Amino acid sequence: MPRRKPYSKVNKTNQIRAAHVDGMGDVVFKGIQCLNAECENFIFVRSNSIADDYEVVCSKCGYKIESGGETKFYDYTMDVEVDGEIVKGEPGVFSIFHDDYLREAQSYKYCIVCNTMKPLDFFDRHSARISGRQGECRLCKKAYNEIKNGTRLTDQHREAAQKRRLYLDLAGVARINSKQIEQRFGYCCFNCGKDLSQVTKNTEKPLDHTLPVFYLWPLTTETATLLCRECNGNKSGMWPSEFYTDAKLRELSAVTGLEYSLLSGKPTYNPTALANLQRAEMVDALLTKYAPYIERELIPLRNRILRDAGIDFFKFASNISPIWVKKADERYQP
Repeated sequence: MPRRKPYSKVNKTNQIRAAHVDGMGDVVFKGIQCLNAECENFIFVRSNSIADDYEVVCSKCGYKIESGGETKFYDYTMDVEVDGEIVKGEPGVFSIFHDDYLREAQSYKYCIVCNTMKPLDFFDRHSARISGRQGECRLCKKAYNEIKNGTRLTDQHREAAQKRRLYLDLAGVARINSKQIEQRFGYCCFNCGKDLSQVTKNTEKPLDHTLPVFYLWPLTTETATLLCRECNGNKSGMWPSEFYTDAKLRELSAVTGLEYSLLSGKPTYNPTALANLQRAEMVDALLTKYAPYIERELIPLRNRILRDAGIDFFKFASNISPIWVKKADERYQP
């Protein structure tokens, strides 16, 4: 019989509950900029208050956005060439219709934990709720789960960040041209095809390493993959062959210049990084830079590479203490 998962409960005290957020966990808002060119106010209006006959009044300047209304931005005339002659067309007015403006507005709602207004896409789906979304945003939910699972420790967060910096140092860091990458992938998520052309936040259109940094592969303009946030999260740390279909792997090889055999094979370390770990100056520099993390990061990395690739980079160091080598050997598991 399988063991039951250990029971755990988070007991909350002194929780901050903003009065304006109370009871708002399922209220969805439309967020719009005031259309008065002289006003910078951003307006949130409840979606369920927008009927066929609506009126949104800016609290700062009093400008009205209303059903059937429009806002003029300039006058124009259009010249047309007819039989080699330029003919003046009828004058017109360039305006934005309020119904269209409100219809395209992004949806928002409050997070009931951090009390902030966020785009609806920042909340996981929940079909049983009126809003169709969770009450707490993904960031708060992630932090809560880390507490519940016993993993949300400040030191662990620092160590995770330090570990990533260590891997990046070994993999190599290059200047990235994100625009070139986005253009190469047609401004769409390579995996699911989601259109990212109108997305402005980089967190919603992350650049994937393609070959994981865990195996010391760098992120470059040529080899990076454009993914949406959801696909990037699902692929996190996975080798391409573990995530993509064979058809996608072939396409990925063509787009990135990475060998199909490499993408479709088993995880393998970056040979350039492994070669660097056999240079005394590189290993000495790493030991000095990451001295506070030798036991927590460098020893596990040394043992992992020794087990997987047969390379003991501690042997190439000229300034490592025998104490660290002994500790590494004691923890090594073939």
